Amino acid sequence: MILYIDTTKNDQVTIIVKDNGAEVVAKSFSAPRQQAERLLPEIDKLLKNKKIKLKDLEKIEIENSGGSFTSLRIGVVTANALGYSLGIPVVGFSGENKVIKNKNSREFSIVEPIYNREPNITVKKQGLGVREK
Repeated sequence: MILYIDTTKNDQVTIIVKDNGAEVVAKSFSAPRQQAERLLPEIDKLLKNKKIKLKDLEKIEIENSGGSFTSLRIGVVTANALGYSLGIPVVGFSGENKVIKNKNSREFSIVEPIYNREPNITVKKQGLGVREK
C-alpha cells in the first residue's frame, strides 16, 4: 500500500491510501495554521478506520513542490520521518529523491522540498502589531 500526502494547497491537506493503483481511502481537511498539529493524527485515524497497519505501507508519495514554505515543509518532513521510521521509500513528484545511509549503513530515501519563492515568514501582516492607546 502507498500513503500519499499533499500539504501544498495552503490550508487544505489531502491524504490517500492506494493499493495496486486503486484508491482505498482518502481524506481532505482544512487545517489553517494547524497542519503540523493535525497531519499525523489524521493519518493515524485514517489508517485505523480502515484497519490498515503502518507495516502494511510499502511507500510514501509526497507533493514536494508548490504551496507555501511552511505547508510544503510540514508535508515533506512528515513523509521523510515516517518513511525513515518505517524503513520504506519516500518519493516526491518533483525533483530527485536522495538515497542516503544512516550510521548503521541502512539505506533510506528522502525527498527535498522544492520552493518556488523565498519564504515571507518575517513579513509583518497588516493589522497585526502593537495597539495604540
